Amino acid sequence: MQHRIVVVGAGFGGLEVVKDLAGAPVSITFIDRRNHHLFQPLLYQVATASLATSEIAWPIRSLVSDRPEVTTVLATVTGVDAGRRSVLLQDGQAVPYDTLVLATGARHAYFGHDEWEAFALGLKTLEDATTIRRRILLAFEQAERETDPLRQAALLTFVIVGAGPTGVEMAGTITELARDTLPREFRNIDTARARVVLIEAGARVLAGFPDELSDYALRSLRKLGVEVELGRAVSDCTADSVTYGDVRLPTKTIIWAAGVRASPAAEWLGAPADRAGRLEVMPDLTVPGHPEIFAVGDTVTVAGPNGKPVPGIAPAAKQEGKHVAAIIKARLAGKVEAMPFRYSHQGSLAQIGKRRAVIDFGRIRLRGALAWWLWGAAHIYFLIGSRARLSVAINWLWIHARNQRSARLITQGDAAEQSLGRQAEPPVSGRIG
Repeated sequence: MQHRIVVVGAGFGGLEVVKDLAGAPVSITFIDRRNHHLFQPLLYQVATASLATSEIAWPIRSLVSDRPEVTTVLATVTGVDAGRRSVLLQDGQAVPYDTLVLATGARHAYFGHDEWEAFALGLKTLEDATTIRRRILLAFEQAERETDPLRQAALLTFVIVGAGPTGVEMAGTITELARDTLPREFRNIDTARARVVLIEAGARVLAGFPDELSDYALRSLRKLGVEVELGRAVSDCTADSVTYGDVRLPTKTIIWAAGVRASPAAEWLGAPADRAGRLEVMPDLTVPGHPEIFAVGDTVTVAGPNGKPVPGIAPAAKQEGKHVAAIIKARLAGKVEAMPFRYSHQGSLAQIGKRRAVIDFGRIRLRGALAWWLWGAAHIYFLIGSRARLSVAINWLWIHARNQRSARLITQGDAAEQSLGRQAEPPVSGRIG
């Protein structure tokens, strides 16, 4: 009987495990609650109408169609029975394993205010991105017909909470959408007067970058017209406003990019976790007390070479997935020596707007137009398939040359959403397997 491996989560880490186990004498069950692998670094471009969903997501079955040893299961995982070595599914079924890999990702964190989720939209899934896109585009449509100046101003105010890479990229792209793409298409409003407000509780934008790149990003955002509020934490979110410091700002669109919480993997196993719910794994990425269970990606916290936690970014998850696959293959070959994970930081990148980006390669730091071209090339390189790479490259060149974003489709709306009242559909949490 072949060694049974179950991989929960088809993100970067889980997919890398499956990819690197090609040719090994194993049977693999690949479980995810969605049927696609998502290139999450470009998710904000779907939310801001720059890219279509099909350009950054691919059906899982198509990615493993030439792997007869891989069985794909579309299901939601609700727990793990470590004693019986089974993964528990929502429909009551159990999937047995000899080795388990948890790559279950992360979800939004509202710092103890989960009630804000109905009004402050997070960005972790394709559903999140299309909901945000719909909200942004409907805000302009509603403002076009609004006669009350105060309500119109609220509709044309877009607030992003959190100035990490996602928040910075969202703020810059929404501003360019309003100022470069839409002005010629509306008659009763001047879309260029839309306010984009980026709120950050800390002292800097892009706090994970060196000071010089953070300062450049701040100057670039303000040059674009983004209003950046630093050192002021959000204290309330409602359907009509956001409150930060002593300011209550009327708005109909709040986008949450301030924090994440890991999936319930640690709860499933009764294992130790950090404050964000990330599993505290052993140096070889196994769960304490369970050498047959690995965890990778946003699910875990593990120390890097500098003693700080490995960042929750795609390259880190892929390196972890590759490491886990190597350990599994070594065990199958009868080797049992310890193989601690060694993270190699390949750089941090963030786009600020068209022709503006920052890149930190350690000793080499870039900013401006050159960084923007390198940012684009890096992201295109990591996309799956030549068709996706070509499509994204053409779209970006079109935006660069003509300021046109072709993915401005409003879908799945209803009366409640079109009135921009309380969110019409239940909020969608992040991928948890």
